[in-house]
Amino acid sequence: MLFDSHTHFNNEDLTSLERQALFNTVDNAVKDGRMSGAVDIGFDLPSSEMAAEHARLWPWCYAAVGCHPHDAKTMDDEKLARIGQLAAEEKVVAIGEIGLDFHYDLSDRDVQRLWFRKQIRLANELMMPITIHAREADQEVMDILVEEGAFSDERKNRFGHAGVLLHCFSGSAEFGMQYVRMGAYISVAGPVTYKNNRKTVAMVGAVPIDRLLVETDAPYLTPVPFRGKRNTPLFVEYTARKVAEIKGLSFEETAEITRDNAKRFYGIDE
Repeated sequence: MLFDSHTHFNNEDLTSLERQALFNTVDNAVKDGRMSGAVDIGFDLPSSEMAAEHARLWPWCYAAVGCHPHDAKTMDDEKLARIGQLAAEEKVVAIGEIGLDFHYDLSDRDVQRLWFRKQIRLANELMMPITIHAREADQEVMDILVEEGAFSDERKNRFGHAGVLLHCFSGSAEFGMQYVRMGAYISVAGPVTYKNNRKTVAMVGAVPIDRLLVETDAPYLTPVPFRGKRNTPLFVEYTARKVAEIKGLSFEETAEITRDNAKRFYGIDE
């Protein structure tokens, strides 16, 4: 049974009818044993509110709440406080996705840094896992996580790991292993299936299977053989199949291990 560790049912491009159809499709996959669950990831306050609502409505759906670096320019302390309130809900399992994006620079870099740090501090205060977005800012993201105590002994004692997840990790094998040694988990998305993506294949080969999660980041990053179409949580199967191939495991083993890793990371007890 597969677990999509990072998706966006809350994507603003989905109509209400499309969203309902998507939920129904995933619900059917859960009922027939193909999937066990998914985490709806917030990227600003409205999407975090929506993710929390989805988690209330669907037994297999969980939520993360936070502000993506693209949307850091929309943040203020009142919104941060509301994110903290949402984080207290039973099925809200992480603060995220948070981090830095120096590729698009949709928010000023200093603004991104400010709200990244503030949200790490919130996660530390609430002692919650953190889901990280990093693009063209790998070293600075790591440095800030270290400076803000995301790899503290207190967090490791609380979770049994650091409670840090690198979502859709695109760094090198060496960088991935550095994170693993610090206590983090690594999540892999559709790009691992792309023809010339040797860097991610090498990273997956290096990182121990007990630290790997699979995700879709739907509706983005659709895996082969559906690349070019809108992604859905059901397509997490194709990422898991590629991970299985790289690791020399069966698909069934990989689905089970990555599901258990996701539940361990997010603290989901079923």
